[in-house]
Amino acid sequence: MTGPTSPSLVALAERVVEHARRAGADVAEATAGSGWELTARVRLGQTELLEEAGTRSVALRVFRGQRAAVTATSDVSDAGLERLVADALALAELTEPDPYAGPADPALLARPPFPELDLYDPAVGEVGADRAIELARRAEAAAMAHDPRLRLSEGATFSRSTGERALVLSSGFVGVSRGSSASITVTPVVEDEGGKKRRGFHWASRRHLSALEEPEAVGVEAARRTLAKLGARRVPTTQAAVVFDADIARSVLGTLAGCLLGGALWRRSSYLLDRVGTEVASPLVTVIDDPLVPRGPGSRAFDGEGLASRRNLVIEAGVLRTYLLDAYAARKLGLAPTGSAARGGGTPSATTSNFVLQPGALSRAALLASTARGLLVTEMMGFGFNAVTGDFSRGASGFWIEDGRVVQPVSEVTISSNLDTMLRSIDAVADDLDTRTATASPTFRVATMTIAGGDA
Repeated sequence: MTGPTSPSLVALAERVVEHARRAGADVAEATAGSGWELTARVRLGQTELLEEAGTRSVALRVFRGQRAAVTATSDVSDAGLERLVADALALAELTEPDPYAGPADPALLARPPFPELDLYDPAVGEVGADRAIELARRAEAAAMAHDPRLRLSEGATFSRSTGERALVLSSGFVGVSRGSSASITVTPVVEDEGGKKRRGFHWASRRHLSALEEPEAVGVEAARRTLAKLGARRVPTTQAAVVFDADIARSVLGTLAGCLLGGALWRRSSYLLDRVGTEVASPLVTVIDDPLVPRGPGSRAFDGEGLASRRNLVIEAGVLRTYLLDAYAARKLGLAPTGSAARGGGTPSATTSNFVLQPGALSRAALLASTARGLLVTEMMGFGFNAVTGDFSRGASGFWIEDGRVVQPVSEVTISSNLDTMLRSIDAVADDLDTRTATASPTFRVATMTIAGGDA
């Protein structure tokens, strides 16, 4: 990885904090970060995109009494940093006082040594352009060679990123985080009857290069998923079970996560407001937010306000146990922060880390075999969700199930219900959890939803 090293980032952030304090800030908090990204995309064997970029930035949050302001810059020259501080203090003077504004309680700040979570692999940053192109080509070639019907492609992409960030607070906290990731995506296209194009894809992602799935395996799975869509059609409008494949179940879980975050709650834009201690899902549902998973895609040793990371049991056997709160939201709600803040652009706000629906005891195959009639959803389109009411409606495609067997591919349908009802109606959870992403879920089944289609 090129660019500033951790010590220089710490020194940069410390310099900004000291300058802001001397200039009149009661509290100053600075983050300094750098990162490098490389993306290589090929299509039908030809290089279509090769892009490498580096970033370096500093963000500052200041408080003067109960007035807060945030500024950020990529200009780390002396003049750029002076302007950063001056702008922050000027903005603070123009801001209305907020009785809930302020830094996290210093008594709650994390103390070193911080846990080592193995989030950075130097080998990721050493992947150059030639190798990135080669990996993407190998993945696409494997997909195209899998079946002669595959003659079209939207391409294959290899991406890698590395970065590090220093957080310095005027209360005395200093912390550095460092991470890496590498991913491969393949998107073959097959021509169906009537000239309709069917697109499928598969992808792999890991923090460590050695743990990344082989390009050929990604390509073959992408080909299999694409070919499975041949002959897809709508089904008649009906009420039936809906099985959310693991890749799609994480989207439903992510929708739930948005309703559990502090900002949604104090703005009163969540149907889960005032629901702690009540049943919000099936007894089969347990959800844990754990930022301390080694090599986890959402792991962090401390949060964006310097609080120690901690494992939060969010839903236990269907009962809501906690929200995920930053310090500001906690004050607004009269609760305690949960070490869940992330700092984007200088302003902390609550977010998830490794937000995972815990796996059940059934295999995916057994779950499908136990489904008498319903839709296996493998793709969702559009976004139709009202966080205040929980009303849920999405375009979907996948496969129709009869008597425990997949009998035909399905496309151009809409599934709808209410998220509260959906989660309470989960009657089976599989064991096929895959933690490629920070929000992760195994396959699960909702007992009944409205499936709107048309003539079969």
